[in-house]
Amino acid sequence: MALLEVQHLKKYYATQKAVDDVSFSVQPGSIFGLLGPNGAGKTTLLRMITGIFYPDEGNVLLDGRPFQAETDILRIGYMPEERGLYKKMKIGDQAVYLAQLKGLPRDKAIAKVKEWFEKFEMQSWWSKKVEDLSKGMGQKLQFVTTVLHEPGLIILDEPFSGLDPVNSNLIKEEIFKLAKAGSTIIFSTHRMEQVEEICDQIILINKGRKILDGKVDTVKQQFKENLYLLQTDSEQIPVTHGFTIKERDGHEWIIQLNEQTSVNEMLTQLIANNVNIKGFNEILPSLNDIFIRLVNGSQSASRQFQPVTA
Repeated sequence: MALLEVQHLKKYYATQKAVDDVSFSVQPGSIFGLLGPNGAGKTTLLRMITGIFYPDEGNVLLDGRPFQAETDILRIGYMPEERGLYKKMKIGDQAVYLAQLKGLPRDKAIAKVKEWFEKFEMQSWWSKKVEDLSKGMGQKLQFVTTVLHEPGLIILDEPFSGLDPVNSNLIKEEIFKLAKAGSTIIFSTHRMEQVEEICDQIILINKGRKILDGKVDTVKQQFKENLYLLQTDSEQIPVTHGFTIKERDGHEWIIQLNEQTSVNEMLTQLIANNVNIKGFNEILPSLNDIFIRLVNGSQSASRQFQPVTA
């Protein structure tokens, strides 16, 4: 059974359809990517899932039953894209206070905050004020306050915004650890390279509507273009009826098979023509290629090649 199920959610503002009939489900222990360009409706959707907004139509189910914001919110950790911290409050006191709001007794809240501050090397920040933090430091604090009460569902809206590569990797490693420990994570972003590294499953929304969902590997297979990287020690390779050469860089060739030719047939042809094959890999489209293609409303190939003569 899905931990979270979204059924035909709709949210309208005057004439704008911020979320227009979106449905999806999130499995327990998965890392789920919610993708879309700026203004696609991602944040509105997350706010309905967390009970901040009520949908105009549709339902949100948690563990198979209707979501009850007053009680179920304690099971959720939500990190908004905008910094949601009290600027004048000391960092340590604020983290403890937010942990108590999530149901932790004060002594346990203090212990959990100290544990996470040590893990993220934030011990010296305890008496600093939020207004004195850089954007990256603020992101680390927001992440800590989102997860320290050990929620079963963690929602992260652009969690890497403002972080340098070292701290981005630190947060990424913690996301993997939390998922491995049993937390379910919804990760909202427009950064496709992060999604490919982190997520098991994705949904892509544009202009409030769902235009794609599925497992990351399945989606990439769905949009593949029969492209392969061939590495040889040959100066030339024969062009046969089964494939075309799209690009060349030294002894590396990008080739495209036609629909009637199998990989085995193509490799057999090359070997028969005394081509010494040193490497051979399928080229799958990146999520960024797929994202741009779908948002632009085109199903055609996104790759552009220069003509090559073997």
